[in-house]
Amino acid sequence: MANAAVAANRNGDYSIWRVIMASSVGTMIEWYDFYIFGSLAAILGPKFYPPGNDTFALIAYLATFAIGFLVRPFGALFFGRIGDLVGRKYAFLVTLSIMGFSTFVIGLLPSFATAGWFTPVVLLLVRILQGLALGGEYGGAAVYVGEHVPDDKRGFYTSFIQITATLGLFVSLIVILITQQSMTKEEFAAYGWRIPFLISIFLVMISLYIRLKMKESPIFAQLKAAKMTSTKPLTEAFTKWTNLKLVLISLFGATAGEGVVWYTGQFYALFYLQTILKVNVKTANIVVAIALLLGMPFFTVVGALSDRIGRKKLMLAGFLLAVVTYIPIYKAMEVAAGNHVVSVKSARNKVTGAISLTPLTNDASGALIAVKEASNPNRPMLVFLIFIQMIYVCLVYGPIAAYLIEAFPAKIRYTSLSLPYHIGNGVFGGLLPLIGLSTCAATGNIYAGLYYPIIIAGISFVVGSLLLRETHGIRIWDEAGAAVSVGD
Repeated sequence: MANAAVAANRNGDYSIWRVIMASSVGTMIEWYDFYIFGSLAAILGPKFYPPGNDTFALIAYLATFAIGFLVRPFGALFFGRIGDLVGRKYAFLVTLSIMGFSTFVIGLLPSFATAGWFTPVVLLLVRILQGLALGGEYGGAAVYVGEHVPDDKRGFYTSFIQITATLGLFVSLIVILITQQSMTKEEFAAYGWRIPFLISIFLVMISLYIRLKMKESPIFAQLKAAKMTSTKPLTEAFTKWTNLKLVLISLFGATAGEGVVWYTGQFYALFYLQTILKVNVKTANIVVAIALLLGMPFFTVVGALSDRIGRKKLMLAGFLLAVVTYIPIYKAMEVAAGNHVVSVKSARNKVTGAISLTPLTNDASGALIAVKEASNPNRPMLVFLIFIQMIYVCLVYGPIAAYLIEAFPAKIRYTSLSLPYHIGNGVFGGLLPLIGLSTCAATGNIYAGLYYPIIIAGISFVVGSLLLRETHGIRIWDEAGAAVSVGD
């Protein structure tokens, strides 16, 4: 009887694909909202901070961007607890609403020239709300899908949730490019940048409508009906050593390395092209967007492969490849950009006191001169080099949702997996652009920003090799069967 009930709930009144679509669309929109902020860094930094100091504006903007990552673990705890107490569906309805409102507000913000310090303060508060919302969104969507699908295909089906982060970045770049193409450069700088933020409210409303029609996760529904849910998910998840040990191993053996590989291969690559190699902003966006588009199908390829050979091997392979090849790849990107930058210094204007990142190269006499915008970058080669990094992203990110779902028990699953995921991605990964570009400016070495992701990925490779367990044989539907038996 238990198996029959589980099977009925598993198939439900609507298909797995409807569940995946409803979850993925909402999650993609949240990522779009979150990353459109970063995609416009080069343009909005000077608008939201005091003029005359572009490097300060950029780093302050990236620091504000990073705040959204730092608070994600707190959102994971808050909404994870709600998800394990009340339900998965309720939690990510709330997170989607918060994210949509916050993004819309950014589109209405006045510039620093108009409102002074009011603007960066409000921007900071909005980024905090966005980070809290995203901290609750991903865990809910991943668990919701993972608790609907068959045990032997969880890697494949949850990989569609994994696509949403990259798809959100891709869509943010495409919307920006379309908006830029529809107006002059001056018009976009003056008001056009607001459009990508403002239109997100319509996407959020559509997604909310879809999500309101969804039912609760069948596994959670069975546990709740049998009164087997946790009354204190935070206590059970983080004060009991058995589960806390799994959280720590998942963090240092999987999600920390996955976070830095994800952000290096996509966001850091974008910032690196724009700010260090001085590739035109629009060109850099197009290059990264094409590489993302080419790479996205491999999330499902890797997810399906993880159902056959396991999650651990694929993630470890991604970490190792990143450690070994990042510096050669970024040296090749420098050559492809055509600027041949050999160092970066922080130059201070003697009159204004402003500090700026100044890429340097050698002229014929051996003297150092400032590099201008890259005039003729090798676009196909740049796309290829970022595509390679996308494959690493797929290796580490494609299987990780399935791994995290299988690693923790259902009654505290939302809470348990959300914290290591968002510390790994939000803290270790989210700080990467700020740490990387600041390190380049401080040392004058354009490759110094890569040391951080190489070290973190190396730690995850070692910890993961020694302590990470393989989970792809775990049958989480057995918990629902046990709940039905108790209920009977």
